Amino acid sequence: MGVLAAALSACGSEPDKRCVDPLTQKNLPSRECRSGGSGSYYYGGSSKGGRVEGGSFNKSSVDRGGFGCSSSSGG
Repeated sequence: MGVLAAALSACGSEPDKRCVDPLTQKNLPSRECRSGGSGSYYYGGSSKGGRVEGGSFNKSSVDRGGFGCSSSSGG
């Protein structure tokens, strides 16, 4: 029962976010994404070799999905 609950709750969960240099797409310390820093938050994707790929700087364009989720918002 716990596994089903975890799978269903993943539908509305937030995507992973990382602090990243927008030009080089290299991971940065989280302090660089605070006010005045040079970084931007990167959502979803993965980190390989200190760089990110497969996600977006636009949080709304990243759909985490999950069991029972739908990309359309029907009601």
